[in-house]
Amino acid sequence: MENLRRRGFPAVYTAEPSNGVVGRFIREHVLRGEERVPSVVEAILFAIDRIDHMEREVEPLLRDGKVVVSDRCVFSSLAYQGAAGLSLEWIEEINRFTPRPDLAIYIDVPPKVVLERLSGKEAHASVMETLKTQREVRRVYLRLVKMGRLVFVDGNQPINEVSNRILEIVLQFLRENYRAPRRLAHG
Repeated sequence: MENLRRRGFPAVYTAEPSNGVVGRFIREHVLRGEERVPSVVEAILFAIDRIDHMEREVEPLLRDGKVVVSDRCVFSSLAYQGAAGLSLEWIEEINRFTPRPDLAIYIDVPPKVVLERLSGKEAHASVMETLKTQREVRRVYLRLVKMGRLVFVDGNQPINEVSNRILEIVLQFLRENYRAPRRLAHG
């Protein structure tokens, strides 16, 4: 974020699940819940939260000329709910009301490393964080990379190298695509 701001881009950070009502519900009852929610319900809740997040937060920021950097988007639903056995086409369909990101980056690390990094964090309590699930999640993400929907970054490098690679990709994209909003003065 700061790297983008220092370079003159009005960058704003968001995340999914969002801070909206549905996002808070997901964090409290789905991701940390004692009981497993059916995958279909989970996918629908994430789609609803995504619609709310886009309409309430992301779209107004974009209209204001901000560069929105979001931690997770529809590709996370495709990977996680797809790993749970739901049809990727169906997941796409229930998410059809949300625009896709202009640029999406997948940071690849082996499933065992994912679980090591999550250990001790609240996210690790999720029943989705098993080695078997992470292998399937990675398979779906790599399929999305192969389809050209995600940009691959090797997450097995030192963190500063991974960060620099991501910044390089983002800056190249912004140089080619970003148009700063014009402020018109009326007088």
